[in-house]
Amino acid sequence: MNFETKAIRGQMDRTQYHEHSTPLFLTSSFVFDDAEHMRALFAEEQDGLIYSRFTNPNTTELIGKLCALEGAEDGVATATGMAAVFGSIMGLLKSGDRIVASHSLFGSTHTLLSSYLPRWGITTTFVDGTDLDAWQRALVLGTAMVLLETPSNPALDVIDIRAVADMAHAVGALVNVDNCFCTPYLQTPLALGADIVTHSATKYIDGQGRVLGGAILGNRERIREIYLFCRNSGPSMSPFNAWLLSKSLETLQLRMDRHCSSALAVAQWLEQHPSVERVRYPGLPSFPAYQLAQRQMRAGGGIVSFVIRGGLEAGRRFLDARSMASLTANLGDSRTIVTHPASTTHSRVPMEARLAAGITDGLVRVSVGLEHPSDIVADLEACFAAAMKA
Repeated sequence: MNFETKAIRGQMDRTQYHEHSTPLFLTSSFVFDDAEHMRALFAEEQDGLIYSRFTNPNTTELIGKLCALEGAEDGVATATGMAAVFGSIMGLLKSGDRIVASHSLFGSTHTLLSSYLPRWGITTTFVDGTDLDAWQRALVLGTAMVLLETPSNPALDVIDIRAVADMAHAVGALVNVDNCFCTPYLQTPLALGADIVTHSATKYIDGQGRVLGGAILGNRERIREIYLFCRNSGPSMSPFNAWLLSKSLETLQLRMDRHCSSALAVAQWLEQHPSVERVRYPGLPSFPAYQLAQRQMRAGGGIVSFVIRGGLEAGRRFLDARSMASLTANLGDSRTIVTHPASTTHSRVPMEARLAAGITDGLVRVSVGLEHPSDIVADLEACFAAAMKA
């Protein structure tokens, strides 16, 4: 089946009521037939449902759909995208292990790697994700995991998954790819050599800014270890959120096509704007890794980053002038969102690390929504007019 058919038809078996749409299972636990049934389920001698912290029909359906779309064998649903990142690391690594990561990462991921994992003896070496020689130098025997985002948040670095995976596997390291910006519709990292894929389902998978959620996907053996960690540590997705996210997958392809086409139109317009120093968008021929993005991604995605002339103060005036675009801490919404990463999502990342990741004071991130492209451009034009006033 094609992508959109799998996203729509990959639903759970109908119950005795023969419903057309998947029902919602709002229950904390499930009833056993008798003492032997209960024992057999806890011993994993039989398949069945026990407790919604680690198994529920709605989370099972969501993971089943995502596995079909990503080409994975199994997965775990988590409460948030950061729970997915954390679970994908802690479920597999131990004290003394070493991670090599791209320095262009979501702010909370960077903080997790640099400030919290060292408390448990897990260290991280950061590299320029676009520099294959830097990966080669950093990847030595004893490296346990490679962690990267592509495209990255918010600088939109596109990293060669296949090349990095080949180098990582040569030294026995697992490859963990955050696929949040692309979703499985635009990019399938497992097919390019990745071992684990994580998602913040809060973003494009939901697509309307309603709920939080995350997912970890991969082969059964590795997911088993991650599942046991998450089962015992409890970063659980609620059945309601899983139900809503599963329904959202039914329109993912339609939404992503529109996000991508509108983002390309906005990026092309920004590239000609006199108030813009630089535009970053993987779908532009001027993008440094354009050819790689063409090979690795179905389209350029829904995020555009640009550097506004005038630095921090111009950026603030730009954000304060918008009348339609939202100023909020999210992306992948049906509504266009503008953000200033240096003062928000990456404000806790040290300045040196921010600059290494391309996050200057003038960088603005636009999550292009589903409004008409001409209305998005008109709103941004008014923002530029205000930003350039002294």
